[in-house]
Parts: sequence; C-alpha cells; structure tokens
Amino acid sequence: MSRPRSLKPKRNVAARVLETARGAFAAVEGAPQLEEKGTALLVPGFTGSKEDFLDLMEPLTAAGYRVVAVDGRGQHESPGPRDETAYAQAELAADLLAQTDTVAAGSGGRPLHVLGHSFGGHVVRAAALSLPAGAPLPYTSLTLMSSGPAAISEQQQVRTQLLIDHLPTMDMETAWQAMRAMDAQVAEDGTAAQPADPDWLEEFLHRRWVTTVPEQLIATARQLMTESDRVAELAALPVPTLVLSGEVDYAWPVPWLDEMAVRLGARRVVIKGAEHSPNAERPAQTAAALIDFWTDAERRGGNSLTGE
Repeated sequence: MSRPRSLKPKRNVAARVLETARGAFAAVEGAPQLEEKGTALLVPGFTGSKEDFLDLMEPLTAAGYRVVAVDGRGQHESPGPRDETAYAQAELAADLLAQTDTVAAGSGGRPLHVLGHSFGGHVVRAAALSLPAGAPLPYTSLTLMSSGPAAISEQQQVRTQLLIDHLPTMDMETAWQAMRAMDAQVAEDGTAAQPADPDWLEEFLHRRWVTTVPEQLIATARQLMTESDRVAELAALPVPTLVLSGEVDYAWPVPWLDEMAVRLGARRVVIKGAEHSPNAERPAQTAAALIDFWTDAERRGGNSLTGE
C-alpha cells in the first residue's frame, strides 16, 4: 500500500464530494497554481485511496494542472454496499466513466489525463475498453502506474489468497492486526521487513483499512488474481499511453512492465529509487515524468505517442 509522506493539507488542496450519475465519491482536488493547462484524474489501487496522491499535488498543480484524486466505491471515504457483485470490474469501470464526465464538465474543454495506480490501472483500462466501438475517448492521455498486463505475480497471489480466505470470517480490525503482524515479520527471501510507520501514518492506514468495505477488498483481490491480458485491446485505442513504475515491483515484476510498454507502443519511465508506489516514494521525479508526458500528449493533440 502507498504511504503518503504527509497528510497536512496544502492551501490549494481541498476535500470535496464528486457528484456523478452513479452516486457520490469522496475526492481531494488540487487547484492549479498557474494558468490552468489541463486536468488529471487519479485512480488509486488495491487497499489504497485518494490520499495516495497527496504528495503529487504540489508539483502537478504548480505546473498548471487541476488534479482530482478519488476514492472508488466502498473505498475509504466513499460509500459502497456489502455485496461483492457491486465491485465487479464492469461496475468500477462504469463508476470511473461517470467520474470522468463530472470532472470533464468542470475542465472548460481543456485536456483531461487519467492515471491508474496498480489495480486502478486495470480499472482505467477496463473503462477505456468499455466504450462503444468508434466512440471518442474522453482522455488526452492514459497512464498505467505500477500496473501490469494481467494477474499479479504468483508470490503476491499467495498473500492475496490469504485475505480472500480469512476476511469473510473476521472483522476488519482483526484482519488489520493479522496483516500488520505479517508485515512485521522478515520476508521469506531474507529481506528486511517494512520499517515501522510513524504514529500519524499508522493511524491513517488503520483508519483507511477499517473504513473500506470488506466486500470491496475481497472482490478486487479476486480480480487481481484472475485479470486477463488485455494489452492488445488497449494498444488498439488511439490514446497516448505511459507505463511508469519504480525499479522494483512485487506485484508485477519490472520485466513484465517493460514488455507491456513495448506491446502498447507506450512511453516507458522507470523512477529510480522507487518501488510499487513512486507517487509516494519519489513524488518529485514522478510528477516531472507525468508533466513531460502530458505536455507531449497535449502538443500532439492526443495522437499516438511512443518513445522516451
């Protein structure tokens, strides 16, 4: 899970409720600090939330972008039903398109960029592919951040299966305590465990976990373990695409992401010193890569974009 460096609100960043045709979603929005160039819609991943992108807000808004990050249905501060079918990928994709409509309505016709982190990348892909054949894409560019071509690695499937097996039989607090106990142990390959989080971050991560609907976690965990390879379908869409990741990724190994970028004809950026969450681990470098990509996509008018 992403670990933001700070939760302190910036002057130009505010919480809001994103009202859409498919209901209300909790969001944070950053206002551009310069003349507005465009808008970015940021979609979090499994066990994540809108706060995962707080560290990107300052550099992106400083470059002139309006930035909207959302909680998906049942995720942290967005409501959701206690029914796994409500979190089918098609439902989440439809939610994203509804969020897109609302965000685009306030963009003044300026470019709209979409980014999906980890599982959020699969939702973004599904949303783009769900549009009718020949329908115009609402996005000027599409970014897959630490999000792979299909199901997660076998090693991560083992951990994810534990959640699927046990979450239905325990409350969220008990599940949290069990998960944190696992995190405190030394990994099987001998690497060091995750360093202890500061108290403010531990409190936030705990609160986010217990306020997320368990059926959302179970349904999305199943999707991470069974997602099909739809790279060829996405490659056929006329949208500039960026594949961005850290140097190490435990969910989808970096060579998988390299190969996916080639198949997509996408720009490929690896953020040095980052792992699965470059948005929080190296926000300045990540924002710089996004701004460069978005600027190129805008200059080229949303046509196919490849290369570095």
